[in-house]
Amino acid sequence: MPPAASLVAPTTAERVHSACAHADTAMLALPGLDPVPTSVHFLRQCGDLVMAVPMNSTAAGLILGCGASGSPAVLELTDQAPLQLREPVRALVWLRGWVHNVPTHAQRALATAVATDHPHPALLDIGHTTTMLRLVIDSAVVADTSGADAVDRDQLRDARPDPFCALEGAWLQHLQADHADVVERLARRLPPTLRRGALIHPLAIDRYGVTLRVEAVDTDHDIRIPFPVPANDLESLSRAVQTLAGNPFTGGLNRI
Repeated sequence: MPPAASLVAPTTAERVHSACAHADTAMLALPGLDPVPTSVHFLRQCGDLVMAVPMNSTAAGLILGCGASGSPAVLELTDQAPLQLREPVRALVWLRGWVHNVPTHAQRALATAVATDHPHPALLDIGHTTTMLRLVIDSAVVADTSGADAVDRDQLRDARPDPFCALEGAWLQHLQADHADVVERLARRLPPTLRRGALIHPLAIDRYGVTLRVEAVDTDHDIRIPFPVPANDLESLSRAVQTLAGNPFTGGLNRI
């Protein structure tokens, strides 16, 4: 992998981790069945994904009947922007592998472990109205407006989500609601032909840069503006945004 200083965007494996962390919705596809929604979906560092599906669903029954062999499956996750956009989907992720039942006696302990990093309220339903499944991932594909890229299980295990992943949604909402001037200064880095007559929104921010969504009359464009160097903490991230915006503000992003 290239050194961090030479990168201007997250790696594909990092994008998969971050998109999974942001995804509010996911659908589990099993052979011969209609896709079923998951109420919990958490990509673990060991390379598998823990999910919860309705206890009385056909999918839960199928997996239980497969025993130790499990069933081939694809999980589709949707990463939507935390803003009101014409097209809210930022990325789609497809995780392909084998899904297995989690033994009843182990579900609460696993749910508690997941809650340490992913305290989702739907975890409380496990064992009552939902049951826990485990997807052992063979490969992953992430797709956005820049195209589609694939990674394997080992690459996923070696990657982490963006360090600012958990805070990104609140920052984007703050920029959109309270700092249109900063977004306007960032937009000045775009080609004039893109800016003309378009609505421009902050779409994403990570340690490597900012992405803007340009809603033109006929289509949308997602344009990435890289930082001069990757940000490693809140202070360096704030400085990086200052540099791109040409804005003399001081303090953290919450004071833009």
